[in-house]
Amino acid sequence: MEAVRRLYDMIKEADAVAIGGGSGLSTAAGYDYSGERFRKNFAEFIDRYGMTDMYSAGFYPFPTKEEKWAYWSRHIYCNRYDQKPSRLYMDIRRLVEEKEYFVITTNVDHQFYEAGFEEEKIFAVQGDYGQFQCAKACHSRLYDNERQVREMIRQQHGLRIPAALIPRCPVCGGDMEVHLRCDGYFIEDEAWHAACGRYERFIRRYSGKRILFLELGVGMNTPGIIKYPFWQMTAKYEHAFYICVNKGQAWAPLEIRERALCMDIDLAEAVGRLMEERTVE
Repeated sequence: MEAVRRLYDMIKEADAVAIGGGSGLSTAAGYDYSGERFRKNFAEFIDRYGMTDMYSAGFYPFPTKEEKWAYWSRHIYCNRYDQKPSRLYMDIRRLVEEKEYFVITTNVDHQFYEAGFEEEKIFAVQGDYGQFQCAKACHSRLYDNERQVREMIRQQHGLRIPAALIPRCPVCGGDMEVHLRCDGYFIEDEAWHAACGRYERFIRRYSGKRILFLELGVGMNTPGIIKYPFWQMTAKYEHAFYICVNKGQAWAPLEIRERALCMDIDLAEAVGRLMEERTVE
């Protein structure tokens, strides 16, 4: 496929690669929020609450906190702790590991970290399933939640967890939430700001060079985080190039069309072909 070869050459020729990872990337890696994977892991919740997928289930108005955390502990476990490193993510790392690169992602499933991307080169804008925060952001500390989540899984019965396991803020005594950007209380802690700063410095460092903005699986749910900035920076920087790989959602504005490649193809298929190109060389 000519477009895949062109993408491979663009990665090779770039001075730096800015990777933008969206939910379509994890879907292509097999971490779908609906279909068989959802039915397999949440059959009881589907039967009781009529849930249709993990995304919309996250907004379900549970009548009790015991039920809410029975669901959310399963959701976090399924998408954060019960996952092996993805071959798709690892292949993407292999394609850029000898380049100067940086990852900005809206994904909260930790897959870039699990696949071996350098932690100092990742900016997870929207949070991480593996952390709790005060629901009202009374203080800025985040808390690793693996031990608590596994205990909720172990002790839940009848789609409820014991009241004693409901996460409480150690400072104000109020509710805790998963560290996801869903309201005005999302905590941008010191580590978040440090990652943001590293990303901004990376962009400044390579803004005058051949920087490739490689957008993978980014849709129109939150385009202002990755997609629109990638378009704007491609238009602004003379030597920049934009590539979008996303089945059914690959496009670019007319203003950058001459410095853009939009690939309406399954991500796993595209990366598989890229790895074949790499093997040939």
